[in-house]
Amino acid sequence: MIRSMTAFASGERTTPWGTLSCELRAVNHRFLELGVRMPEELRAFEPVLRERIAARVSRGKLDLGLRLRPAEGGGELQLNRALLDQLGQLAQDLRAGFPELRASLTELLQFPGVLQSRGVDPAALQVEVVALLDEVLDGFVAAREREGAKLVAATLERVDGIAAIAAQVRTLMPAIREGQRAKLQARLDDLAQPVDPGRMEQELVLWLQKLDVDEELDRLDSHVDEIRRVFAQREPVGRRLDFLLQEFNREANTLGSKSVDKRSSQAAIELKVLIDQIREQVQNIE
Repeated sequence: MIRSMTAFASGERTTPWGTLSCELRAVNHRFLELGVRMPEELRAFEPVLRERIAARVSRGKLDLGLRLRPAEGGGELQLNRALLDQLGQLAQDLRAGFPELRASLTELLQFPGVLQSRGVDPAALQVEVVALLDEVLDGFVAAREREGAKLVAATLERVDGIAAIAAQVRTLMPAIREGQRAKLQARLDDLAQPVDPGRMEQELVLWLQKLDVDEELDRLDSHVDEIRRVFAQREPVGRRLDFLLQEFNREANTLGSKSVDKRSSQAAIELKVLIDQIREQVQNIE
């Protein structure tokens, strides 16, 4: 299933220690980049959360937010007296070198680990945190897939346009070649000196070969088939699509550079427009 890189999902979970809330949002990015915002009492779970996200998401700039709101009437705190004594002694020792140094009790109590919730079971809390993240990830991936389906529809509509333009140019080429042959013949007829017919035919063939775009049209058709095949895959395809767009662009540029007729030149311009529109869509595909 094709997925967009832009999505948002959130959820909450009630635990014996309070209400866990989780938010996960993402925008497009070349690689996977994850930023995490969470309180210190949950920080120990960060490696596990990163691992679970990386297992289900391959690209995007993600922002994970996790909070724990203590239960009303609960969340009894206990004082880590040993740590508080160490901090107090450290402040006293530093005061000899820094006479103006002052550390209030309130500031010391805000130091991570000084105040702890009584009765929190880290292992059980981790289970709750991971379960909540999995729920949010389910919603996050589903949102990506819904948006991805829209991107696929919009992209394939433009791919069909590219195929139609390539087919149109292919039908125009015999008339374009014949028109160029007639123009060259008219110019040769205006020359004062006669031209050897064999030499003229040889030069004409060489010149028309330089204008031949059959190979470019064949490659466009091949790229159209490939992009449709890629969209049928289930794994992330964003980087593959980036490469295919470079190939599409190369053929469109060559078609334009070889054009000697306003109809094929206009076709090359329309191809470039469609390719740019596809690129805007593809930049947001995982």
